[in-house]
Formats: sequence, C-alpha cells, structure tokens
Amino acid sequence: MTTTRKYTSTRRVSSAAATREAILSSAHALFLARGYAGVTVAEIADAAKVAVPTVYSSVGNKPGILTALLEPALTDPAIATTLAAVESTDDPRAVIDLTAAGTRLTHERHWDLVYEVFYRNPPGEPAVKAVLDKGADDYVQALTLVADRLAELDALRAGVDRAEATDLLWFYLGPHAWITLVGERGWPFDRAQDWIARSARHALLPDHSAAPSS
Repeated sequence: MTTTRKYTSTRRVSSAAATREAILSSAHALFLARGYAGVTVAEIADAAKVAVPTVYSSVGNKPGILTALLEPALTDPAIATTLAAVESTDDPRAVIDLTAAGTRLTHERHWDLVYEVFYRNPPGEPAVKAVLDKGADDYVQALTLVADRLAELDALRAGVDRAEATDLLWFYLGPHAWITLVGERGWPFDRAQDWIARSARHALLPDHSAAPSS
C-alpha cells in the first residue's frame, strides 16, 4: 500500500507571499502617482512583473487590491494598544491625550494611502465603500469605549452624556480632523495632536480637569 505524504512547500508559500507583496507594492505606488481611477489591473501586473491572471488569483480585482492595501490601517496594533492604555489609566486628561496620540499614530503610519488615495481621489466602487464604512464604524466603536471610560471615571463635563461624548470624540479625533489640519491646512502632526487633545479636553472635561497638569 502506497502512502502519499501531504506537505506544504515552504518555498511555494514564500514565493506566493512575495508575489502578493510585489502586486500590492506596485498598486500602492501607481495609485499614489495616478489615482485609483487612473490605474488598470494590467498596469499593476506589468509593474509587478507578473501576468494579469496572477494578480486576480493572488489578490483579486482592483477593489480587492485597494481593500488589501487598506487592511493594515484598519487593523493597526496601535488601536488595541491605545484602548488598553485608556482602560488602565484613572486620569481623564490622560484618556484623551492617549487617544489623540493613538489616532495620530494610525493616521501618520498610513497617511499617504488615507489622504492621497481615499480622501483626495476617493474610489467609487461599492465594494471599497463598504470596507471604508466598516472602518468608520469600528473607529466610532473604539471612541465609544473611550467615552465609556470617561463616564466610568465620572469625568465628563456637566450636561455631556455618553452619546454626546462619543460624538465630540468623533468630531475632534475622527479622521476628518486629521485630514483638515494636516492634509488641507498643512499642520505638522505634532501641532495637530496638541490642538486636538487640548480642544477635546476642553469640550469633554470640567474646566478644572481640562487644564493640562503642571
């Protein structure tokens, strides 16, 4: 009786990963240079030095490629790290400052993609929009946890409830704040982070809590 041994070729897996990376890297560069709408799958294949069918089998169609490029921004480990730090502090000012630093880090790491591709030249495909909408929902959920922490600490300004706190966090710390200040107005990330944190503290915390510690 002959036994067929099943095995996974490490070389084959490594080659597939390298091909996928080449496709994504080429697509990223082309999307930045010419915008999403100005690039074809054939051009991505040519830049990656692979055949067009390989692009489809490795990553997918053009919306699938863009979705794959966006994935690292949506799953950036800074998000979980920031929420853990927020949960562990009892200082309301630190809660907001940590959130400002964390949202700054995720935007800064993926800035060229977030600003140049998704904001300045937004793709119109429903498949891509669905991914962006899911990312926005996850962003709001993360900020809701921050609002919950402020509420747990009984740190919210009088008249500001949990729902309004979430809305204010979205206003001051959501993606549009970074896009407006850094992208459209040219502020350095350091200046934007300082202003965003200071403004959010003022809007959310009582006056004695919103002032920075000496």
